[in-house]
Formats: sequence, C-alpha cells, structure tokens
Amino acid sequence: MTTNHTESTEELKARAKDLYSAAEERILSLSHRIHAHPELGLREVQASQWVAGQLREVPGVRVEHGLGSLPTAVRAEAGSGDLLLTVCAEYDALPDVGHACGHNIIAASAVGAFTILAQLADDLGITVRLLGTPAEETMGGKITLMDEGFFDGTHAAMMIHPGNKDQATMRPYACSGYRVIYRGRSAHASAEPYKGINALDALTVAMTSIGLARQQLHPHQQIHGCVLRAGSAPNVIPELAEAEYMIRADTVESLRDLEATFRRSLEAGALATGATLELEEEGSSYLSMRNDTRMSALFSANSNELGRPLSEDVELGGSTDMGNVSQRFPSIHPMLSLGESTPDIHSPAFTEFAGSDRADLAVRDGAVAMAWTCIDLATSPGLREELRSGENF
Repeated sequence: MTTNHTESTEELKARAKDLYSAAEERILSLSHRIHAHPELGLREVQASQWVAGQLREVPGVRVEHGLGSLPTAVRAEAGSGDLLLTVCAEYDALPDVGHACGHNIIAASAVGAFTILAQLADDLGITVRLLGTPAEETMGGKITLMDEGFFDGTHAAMMIHPGNKDQATMRPYACSGYRVIYRGRSAHASAEPYKGINALDALTVAMTSIGLARQQLHPHQQIHGCVLRAGSAPNVIPELAEAEYMIRADTVESLRDLEATFRRSLEAGALATGATLELEEEGSSYLSMRNDTRMSALFSANSNELGRPLSEDVELGGSTDMGNVSQRFPSIHPMLSLGESTPDIHSPAFTEFAGSDRADLAVRDGAVAMAWTCIDLATSPGLREELRSGENF
C-alpha cells in the first residue's frame, strides 16, 4: 500500500498542527490530571484509564485497556496501512516526588501525536499505534510488552522525554536493578549479642566493599542504591536488612562485568557475618539506546521548524526501557527542555516544572514534532520502503 493523499507534505503538516490545536485543551488537561495524581509503576490505574478514555474520543480508533500480564497497559490503533508507526506513552511516577520525571508530559505528547495521526492515517497509508507502557521507572513495561508480542509489526517507534536540555537523542546507560536481602538472627544487643547474626552488619560490609570497589570501576560504570529497612530498635540485633540497588554501564558487556563486582561485594557481607544473602533481579536489564539517525534528523528539523532547535551534544545519563525497543526497531527518544533554568529531573523542583505552562509547551512541541516526523516517514518513498523492509537497521 502507498499513501493515498493528494496533498503535499507541507499541507499535511499544516493539517496536523490544526488537528493538535483542536484537541489541545483535552490533551493538556490529561497532562495536568496525571501530574496531580501520581501513581507508581504497575499501579497507574487512573492514569491508564484516563489515557484510554481520551483515545476513545478519537474517531475510528481501536482501544484496549489491559494488555497481557499488564493491567495498566494501553493499546490504541488507527488506520490499516502497511507502514506501522508506534508512539510510546509512559505515565508512572516516582515515590515521594511524584512526576519528577515528567511522565505526564510523555503521556500527553504521545496521545497528542496519536490523535493527529489517527485522523491522517488513511491519507498517509499508515497504521498508527499508541502503546501505554507501565512501570518504566521500575520493571520496564516496554520489555514485557515486547516479549508478549504487543510491539510486533512495528516499523518505527518513538517517544519524547522532558529534561533540562533540548537534545536530538538520548544516550542512556544499560542498567539492571536488584533487591538485596540479608537474613540473620535476632538477639538482645546487650544481654546476649553473641547469639545474634547481624543482617545490618552484612549490609554495611557490602556497602563498604562497593564503596572501595568504585576506585577500580571502569569509566561509565556506576553502582547506587538505598537502604529500605535494617532493624527496628537499637537494642535488638537486626535479623533482616533490605536494600535496592541499580548498576549501570555504557554497554551491556560492561554491565555484565560490573555485575560480577557487585555480586562479590554482596557475598562479602554474607561471608563476614554469617548472614544469608538473597539477591533478586527486579525486572529486566535495560539496554543502551540505538538512535536511528534517519528519524533523528527528521525530528530535529521538525523541532527546529517549531522554534525548538535541538543539540547534537548529548552526554550519557539515565536509563530507559526504550533502549530495549531501539535494539529491535528503528527508534528515537529526543529530550525536550522545559525552558531556561529547568532543574534536574528526579527532583522536587522538576516535579513543579512538569505541571507548569513550560510543560504544556513541551507537550505541544513533542506531539506536533512526532506527528510531523511520522508524516515525513510516510511520504518519503525511499525511507518508507527502507523501514518496511528493515533496510539500513
């Protein structure tokens, strides 16, 4: 199937901008509502319902709420063309600081782009799909959805992410998350401490070993974590200590080397104290991002046309399950700033920015630039065929 339109690409892009403007009030309302009601990963009950409800208002759209093993995942599709373009939405929040990663902006911009493209799909000869992907901050909903077949058929995938810089691409670390549990034996800390096995001591030894190991880590290897619980009273030997850790590296190979160092440090705590170690990997490993240069160039040109030039100078930072998607399908993950003096993400200050007028501009620019990029992909015969055939990927 080829495109059915008689309009020029420029005329289609003008229509796309008008379609966004017609839906903007509802799209920004969705962003504000999700921002005001943060929900953690796999608990995004309201957010996923609101996203699905908004999608059902678009004519001719097929919507499912709850996919496979993920009840808070969403899928919407429109059109029946032979070029399948997938836009990803995220809507999970962080503990304590809410939407300090701006996933409300991601969700609204994805819905905005889909709303535009659903109404142009027949003219463009495309099928457009939106996937609402839960728990990006924790277990990686995109990975589960890929494993369960919900990305199947995708020829290109995209999303935008808010940040403190306008960047054409993202360079995330490969990443794995772990739950660390030491089990010891409780005892009175004064009367009979020798009868106890101190789980907190085991965790302390492990943390010390990790701290010392950092001097020998390779460039772009990171270990960081937090203690979840470690005893409840100072006069009782702690029988349980629990922590969460993340390890990151610039490549999957480097991540696997780092994992060996990390495990040895944890085993040292158990060996030194006699406590038992339980190590559970949380979710799947996140992979590094394979940014599609063809799509990035188109998105950058479209963003520049909207008055938002994007930098090509991108530093390593963060991790995302979109990296896993990019290893299987041509993908982009641009970063859009919330204006001058935007604070770092994952901070309370960024949470405030994510609900502001600056965030609304990022929603608009992200939605329109993604829609325009999809129009470019559909109307460029050579690139369209490359994507359909998997050439140059």
